[in-house]
This record gives sequence, C-alpha cells and structure tokens, in this order.
Amino acid sequence: MIQEQINSLLLEGEFPEVSAERELIETHISWVFICHRFVYKIKKPIKYSFLDFSTLEKRKKYCEREIELNKRLTNTIYLDVVPINRLNDHYKIGGKEGNVIDYAVRMLKMDRTKQMDQLLIQNKVTNSDIKNLAKKIALFHGNTTIIHQKDVLDIQEKFNDLEAEKKYLAAQSDGGKYATIIANTIKTANTFLVKNKELLAGRLRAGFFRDCHGDLHSRNIFLLPSPQPFDCIEFNDDYRQIDVLNEVAFLCMDLDAFGKKDLSELFLEYYNQFFPSMKSSEEYHLFVFYKAYRANVRAKVNSLRAKSAVNEKERTKALSEVDKYLRLMESYLKTLGL
Repeated sequence: MIQEQINSLLLEGEFPEVSAERELIETHISWVFICHRFVYKIKKPIKYSFLDFSTLEKRKKYCEREIELNKRLTNTIYLDVVPINRLNDHYKIGGKEGNVIDYAVRMLKMDRTKQMDQLLIQNKVTNSDIKNLAKKIALFHGNTTIIHQKDVLDIQEKFNDLEAEKKYLAAQSDGGKYATIIANTIKTANTFLVKNKELLAGRLRAGFFRDCHGDLHSRNIFLLPSPQPFDCIEFNDDYRQIDVLNEVAFLCMDLDAFGKKDLSELFLEYYNQFFPSMKSSEEYHLFVFYKAYRANVRAKVNSLRAKSAVNEKERTKALSEVDKYLRLMESYLKTLGL
C-alpha cells in the first residue's frame, strides 16, 4: 500500500471489527492500526540493504514469518495474517471481495500502560518482574535454534557504521565532543575485537550464538504481569542470530539508560543463573562490549531521526538521545581498560 491508500483506510476503510477507536502509528518500516480489540500491522513497500518488503509476495512472506517467530515467546498476541482488499477504490481488511493489494498481521490489542518502558518511568517494575522476565528469556534461549555458522567479527563493521554520523553530529552545537567520542570508541572497539577474536569464535563453537529475539528492549515487552516479549526481528535473520549475551546486553543497556542500573544487574544475575552463559571475567567484558554496541546503535538511530526531523522540537529531542547514548557507550568502553 501507499500513504494515500493508508489514509483512506484510516478514514473510511472497513475493518473486521466494529470499532470507534482507530489510531494510526507510523514507524520507518510499518503502518500500525490500533482498534478496539485488535491491532493491524502493515509493512511498507520499501527496500533497504537490510530489508526487502518491495513486493506483495515478500510482504506476505514476512507477515507470516513475523507470526511464526513471535509465537516462540507469546501464544496470545499474534493471531493471523489477513488480506487487505480493494473494491472500487474502497479498502477493506479481511474478507474475499475485491482484489488483494496487501496483507496485515493481526494481533490482540494489549494494555499499553503495561509496556515495560512505561512502567519503568513510573518506577513500577519490581524485582519479581525482573526475575520472571530473566527466567522467560533464559528458557527461550535454552530452547531456540543454535547457530553454527556465523562471521563473529561482522559486529566490527556494524559498530563502525557510527562513523557515518560523525560529520553531521560534529556540525551540531558542541558537536566536536561527539566526533571525539565516536573516533575514540571506534578505535577502542576495534582493539577489543582483535584481542577477543578467539573468545567470540569459542562462544560460537560452544553454542552461545542462537536464533534470538533480536530487538529485546523494554518497549518490546509487556508485563501483564507475566512477561510477554513481542516484535522480534523477522526481516533479517542476521540481526536475530546472535550471541545470547548480545541479546541480553540490549535489555540491560536499556535499563541502564532509564537509570535502573540495579535492575540491569539483577536481570543479568538471574539470567545467568537460569542459563549460564557468562562464566569468566573475559565473557563479562564481552557483555560490557555488547552493551556499548547496543548504545552505539541507539545513538546512530537517533542521529538519523534528528536528520529527518520535521521540526526543531523533534530534532532537539533526538539529539538529546544521541548525547545520552554516546556517553553511555563511552562509559562502557572505558571500563574495559584498553
């Protein structure tokens, strides 16, 4: 679908349910309709180096893949794939009338006040929540597919991608400090990876690279109170098939960014009890590096958001996030003593 069709669907289209509520949320790769009982997620017809939703067949394939992968962690949220039909310039989700022009993932609507990021802001995430979540993720990791073939040093190129943002960030207010942080952390990261190449290769041989969630942070978790992670990466296997410590480092970095270092440390402690995957100081240092990598990615994403911001308020907010994640990345790498 294109934006004009999405707007028509929002204003006058038919949905499988009668709903006075009809909210549209747009991300860089999807349109999400939130109705009274269900949520409908439509993939944008786009193609990037890491993602290809350019054809109807591919969008259907990845809708089906999204349900398949997410059902590994939740049996209640992801329901089915429904067609989007056009009949005389009228758009309808579901049914058999008209021509199929796209597909949507149908999900059960969850209580957004129970999203973990919202609960963190309100100081409502308990130690018990953290323990239950750690147990859920550990059990998932213990049973998901082991990856035997992987370029364990491909993370170096991904880390160094932040270099592309240095010129833009250097042009911002006090941007010189950002350029310095980026240059220094890339140098440190490269040194760390060269030094620990065999450690990474050993973890691959030991079965610690697995088919994970890939995007495990607090906004992608409901605490209802049983933890329900959702929205795993379906569009690129490489982003999902990673070291389990890389996966949990994302959530722990996110907790650190919320100022919840106590919960971050508690999660790691419980997770490692339930699924022992960090048994040495060298592996702990690797975990810290992975946290730096995750902060690196967040800094880059927010730099891109700042570039494309439609107003000054959005740009300022995104640059504030860049500052936060760059400093967090720098603080992690400084602890490695390189």
